Amino acid sequence: MPIKAIAFDAYGTLLDVYSVGALAEEFFPGKGADIAVTWRDKQIEYTRLRTMCDRYTDFWQVTGDGLDYACALHGVAPTAQQRAALMGAYEKLTAFDENHAQLTRLKAAGVPMAILSNGTRAMIDSALEAAGLDGLLDHVLSVDTVGKFKTAPEAYQMGPDAFGCDASDILFVSSNCWDICGATWFGYHTIWLNRYGLPMERLGVEPMARGKSLKDVADYALASFSG
Repeated sequence: MPIKAIAFDAYGTLLDVYSVGALAEEFFPGKGADIAVTWRDKQIEYTRLRTMCDRYTDFWQVTGDGLDYACALHGVAPTAQQRAALMGAYEKLTAFDENHAQLTRLKAAGVPMAILSNGTRAMIDSALEAAGLDGLLDHVLSVDTVGKFKTAPEAYQMGPDAFGCDASDILFVSSNCWDICGATWFGYHTIWLNRYGLPMERLGVEPMARGKSLKDVADYALASFSG
C-alpha cells in the first residue's frame, strides 16, 4: 500500500526514555535502571487510567507522578533539586543514534512527517531541540489538543487532520507495541519499530510491517511513498 506521510511516536521511538536511568543511577547507586523502568511503566499506566476515567492532566504532570511513584517503590527520597534534575532530563532525552540521518533522508525525499505524541508541546520541542532534530518534521502533534492520551481515537485522529488524508495513507511508527495496536485498529498503515526485541502483544492485531531501527522504517517508507 502506498503512503503519503509518516507520523512518529516520540517516546521510545525517537527518544530513549530509559536514558534517564543514568542520572537516576548517579543519584541512587544500584537503583537507576529499576527506577527508569518503573517510571516509564507508571507513566503509561497513568495515561490509560486518566483517559479511561476522563481525568486528563498533561503529560508533564503524569511524568512527575510516575517519577514520584518509582522513587517510593524503590525506597529513595530525592531532594527537590534531584527531582527537578530528573524531570529536566526527561525534557532532554537521548535520541537514538540513527535518527538524524534517517529523518534527513526522508525529508530530502519530500516525505511529510509529524510527531504524534502524548507529550506536551513544550516537552517535545525541548527534546527535539536537545537532540538536534528540530526543523526536520512538518508537524508536532500533542494530545493536549484533544485532552485524551493514546490509544484514544481522538488522539490518533490528529494525524489525518494534520496531513489532510486518510489514516490508511499515513505510516504510523512506534516502538511501543500497544501504540502500534491502537494505531492499527484506528486504521493507520503501521510499522512496529521493535527496538528491544519484544514479543507481539496478544490483542488479535498485527502491524503491516516490523523493523529494528529507524533505517528499516526509512527503507520501508521510501519504498512505499507515493509522493
